[in-house]
Amino acid sequence: MQGYVDSLLAQIKAKNPAEPEFHQAVEEVVDSLSVVLDRHPEYRAAKILERMVEPERVIMFRVPWIDDAGEVQLNRGFRVQMNSAIGPYKGGFRFHPSVNLGIMKFLAFEQVFKNSLTTLPMGGAKGGADFDPKGKSDNEVMRFCQSFMTEVFRHIGADTDVPAGDIGVGAREIGYLFGQYKRLRNEFTGVLTGKGLNWGGSLVRPEATGYGTVYFAAEMAATRGGTLTGMTCLVSGSGNVAQYATEKLIELGAKPVTLSDSNGFIYDEAGIDREKLSFVMDLKNVRRGRIREYAEKYSTAVYTSADASAGSNPLWSIKADAAFPCATQNEINAADAQNLLANGVRLVAEGANMPTCLEGVEHFLDAGILYAPGKASNAGGVATSGLEMSQNSMRLNWPREEVDARLQHIMKSVHEACVHAADLYGTPGNYVNGANIAGFLKVANSMLDQGVV
Repeated sequence: MQGYVDSLLAQIKAKNPAEPEFHQAVEEVVDSLSVVLDRHPEYRAAKILERMVEPERVIMFRVPWIDDAGEVQLNRGFRVQMNSAIGPYKGGFRFHPSVNLGIMKFLAFEQVFKNSLTTLPMGGAKGGADFDPKGKSDNEVMRFCQSFMTEVFRHIGADTDVPAGDIGVGAREIGYLFGQYKRLRNEFTGVLTGKGLNWGGSLVRPEATGYGTVYFAAEMAATRGGTLTGMTCLVSGSGNVAQYATEKLIELGAKPVTLSDSNGFIYDEAGIDREKLSFVMDLKNVRRGRIREYAEKYSTAVYTSADASAGSNPLWSIKADAAFPCATQNEINAADAQNLLANGVRLVAEGANMPTCLEGVEHFLDAGILYAPGKASNAGGVATSGLEMSQNSMRLNWPREEVDARLQHIMKSVHEACVHAADLYGTPGNYVNGANIAGFLKVANSMLDQGVV
């Protein structure tokens, strides 16, 4: 079996050069699936994994737009439709300078497993552009979104592919994208999720990824007779996921002490409370400022600038009980993982997609701490997008309490699926194996049922 796995990984790297994030995502999954492929030769015979790592469709296009100075600007857009075996493609749009084909493929591949775990009928996709909304006026963002949607609209639809938001794509961007889709198709349909409440959005959708990550962490803690109450928590990022993970941690009695952005991080030893979080939400969502302003307002906080040349991030060297990486991929390297363990962290729940490098994951697993990969712990965002799709189909809105209850139930089900799969295949307590195996089996069996397509 190891020979098959090594050969498959070599083929993937040869066919997809210069895509390290995609290689990393595939390698993590394939390592978990060795025992499954050994027990089920039918998956190998049907080349399920070979088909699963190859996107069903990749759309790449130019996005021309005009800035406020009247100058023509040009970006590159993507949509990677990875797998539709269990439902319409589902996955966010990301607008960030780092976006490239390899990152889109890694995110789409992860999305297949994440969506499978939610219990909802959704395939996996991801898209976006190397456009940076930071520093752009509303009119510039609108013109870019309209140009982007003018190409991508022909490839999406309520029963084909339902995008959502991701890094750089919030309520403003979703609004502009939806408006252009409606204009082009002359129809009002639930083709995007994360919409405004006045025009088809769902309550709890903005909060869902952060809330869901904390709900999953609470389920993990309970397996060892604990709770999150009283835990000192490190949170990275300061966007949507980090904000609402922090909010839910405060609600459950934990003490979050850090937040960050691309320029640096703040450490507030006294803890981030509701008032301080409200300041962060206004800072980031309304004024679009930088996290250093937190330290300028609150004397209990210390700000540390980011140093790209450093071998580790000092945020992950702070003494704490739990860590919630909610910023971006590969933000925790091997040294960071060792620092977290050395400073007492015994629970890590990923709010971002693949924020821990493979060596870091190995350190967490070897240490036997509670470690949840993003495809499981941050599945609450896409799960609530699925609930938004259901509400759109029925032309109604569920109350906040109902959506939140459904989200909690889904995260509990995701946790149970991970635990069961890990136990069934001989690695109890290993959430990485559990998430990969549980997500894979549902998609693989669906692919077998549907033939060679």
